[in-house]
Amino acid sequence: MSEDNARLLRPKGNYHDHQPQPVARPFPLHWGGWSIVLPITNVVFLSISAGIVLLPLGAMVLHSIAPSGIHLGNGLGNFITQVQQRGWAWSNYREAWVKGGFLLAFANSTVISLVVTAIQIVTSTLAGYALARLSFTGRQFILLLVVSTLIIPFQLLVIPVFSVLQWGNLINTYGALILPTAVNGFSIFLMHQYFTAIPMELEEAAIMDGANRWQILWEIMIPLARPAWITLFLFTFIGEWNDLFKPLVFTTRPELRTVQLALASFQEQYTGDWSLLMAAVVISTIPIVVLFLIGQRQFIQGIAMTGLKG
Repeated sequence: MSEDNARLLRPKGNYHDHQPQPVARPFPLHWGGWSIVLPITNVVFLSISAGIVLLPLGAMVLHSIAPSGIHLGNGLGNFITQVQQRGWAWSNYREAWVKGGFLLAFANSTVISLVVTAIQIVTSTLAGYALARLSFTGRQFILLLVVSTLIIPFQLLVIPVFSVLQWGNLINTYGALILPTAVNGFSIFLMHQYFTAIPMELEEAAIMDGANRWQILWEIMIPLARPAWITLFLFTFIGEWNDLFKPLVFTTRPELRTVQLALASFQEQYTGDWSLLMAAVVISTIPIVVLFLIGQRQFIQGIAMTGLKG
């Protein structure tokens, strides 16, 4: 081979330019049955973000089991030293439970949250299916009205809602805590989006087999809507459990106190006792944390499905 031909075949540039460049290796992340592949930088960012979010929760739990008069404001080192000297005060939970009267409050919040959630699931499923699948005059206008309710805060409607409840003799009753939020525009829109994402071919095949609308809804759409139902259940139940506005405005009877109202009353009485106060906060938070951990996989799937088509 001549020198000129060898020069043409020789690669141009530096030898190191042709070496394979290092590539950021993905990092497998397994959480709640989901397998996610993330770059190392994303894992670091998510870890820092998770630490920022969990830091106040950790401080709350530490305060809740610390003896009275000990808090993190004096520094973590002093906190640990004083706790080692006096020991952990697990009795704070029992004392907060008894003094705050949380037994009745838990029962009221559970009943109210479950009833409101059940009504919302029924009404939102029917309305969402009708707006997603049925063809009738004014469907888009009704959907626009439903979506427009999302921009109106409930606090702006408190005077007309109070007047209606007073007219119906529902003030200071469970009805005043259930009916105002029994139907929700967000819930209807959520179910509408989920039903819209389900392929139309499933309904067409059922219609060809002789199924009517109720059979299609009950035997096909509702079984497929399980992730959306769990998502709706978590959103509604947590929202009702954390609601302070309705029981504060529409009730005055002590036997109708909810968890948030009991917690607000407890805070007024024990403002200076951080250990008891944080124990009461942990008690009121445990049910919704457990509920979310149980349904988090279906919750994520429901959120993903409702965003596929719209």
